[in-house]
Amino acid sequence: MSFLSNNVGTLDRAVRIGAGVLLIALAAMGTIGVWGYIGVVPLLTGVVGTCPAYSLFGFSTCARDGGR
Repeated sequence: MSFLSNNVGTLDRAVRIGAGVLLIALAAMGTIGVWGYIGVVPLLTGVVGTCPAYSLFGFSTCARDGGR
């Protein structure tokens, strides 16, 4: 598995993007403080479709080819 291969599935991507946007919005409104800008990480991994931590541990949430 390549370090930059697509390893984030569709549902995982949607959850990451939603959580990232929510955290950034709450931080921008001053609700949760500047630590909310950590939401950039799940937002970027969701948009790009690659998670370096998944690559490190050989994990993937993508659907398997061939339905097996």
